[in-house]
Amino acid sequence: MQSTGTGPQPPGNGKGGGCGEKRLERGLIQVYTGTGKGKTTAALGLALRAAGRGFKTDIIQFMKGRGVTGEVKGIELLKPYVTITQFGTGRFIRGGRPGDIEKELAREALRRAMKDFASGEYDLVILDEVSHAINKGLITLVDLLQLLKEKPGHIELVLTGRDMPGELIEAADLVTEMVAVKHPFERGIGARQGIEY
Repeated sequence: MQSTGTGPQPPGNGKGGGCGEKRLERGLIQVYTGTGKGKTTAALGLALRAAGRGFKTDIIQFMKGRGVTGEVKGIELLKPYVTITQFGTGRFIRGGRPGDIEKELAREALRRAMKDFASGEYDLVILDEVSHAINKGLITLVDLLQLLKEKPGHIELVLTGRDMPGELIEAADLVTEMVAVKHPFERGIGARQGIEY
């Protein structure tokens, strides 16, 4: 697990709303899915926008860890308005079964989201790559659907990842599907620091 430090202060008091205590009147559920690049990037952009308005965001990354990515470093500059925690070992789970440690980290990520809901501290909660955690058997769809039911009305919840289960798409208020039309990987151009990670 890896967390971030502190940084500059946008307008407001860090309790939601750039003008003081204001919170979102109605928090919705958003899904960013599909085969194209940009799901995590879109969620990070939303966190940036929220920080600019004094809203607080917690980014919970499933199955990511053991590496300092550009987003983890960049979020240092947005503290205390944006926090990010990685709940993963950093190893890829391909065709095999996930280990007990991966399952426990994913369950811990869900517990973190529940804690965020109960704390009243956050306006936006992002569950990054949560569909992979479900599809790889780290957490159950039932558990995530229960989490959605317990979301407070003022919190915006964002779910990202490929192959988002239909039940989550149905439960969402906004669904964006990223479509891979063309990608530099197809021409042998690898992931670039600061752009893809």
